[in-house]
Amino acid sequence: MPLTRDLVDELNTLLRFDLANHQTGLKIRSTADAAVIATARRLHAKGLTTQIDGGYLTPLGRDAAERAQDLLSILTTAPALAKPVL
Repeated sequence: MPLTRDLVDELNTLLRFDLANHQTGLKIRSTADAAVIATARRLHAKGLTTQIDGGYLTPLGRDAAERAQDLLSILTTAPALAKPVL
């Protein structure tokens, strides 16, 4: 299943959370772009954030953000030179 624009926006928003600090959240202002506001609402509806306008990550949201960070790291790190498997 290819990633939709909405899913890409959600992943990008999850990547904005500072996982090193549990007390740092996001605040999406009412003047933000409509797509940003919609993304924050979707993340909240999915149980990933505590507030409709961002807030903090829930335990499920933290897990999702950690996995998003891991995936980004894998995809942006140069591959190690390894022997091809024959």
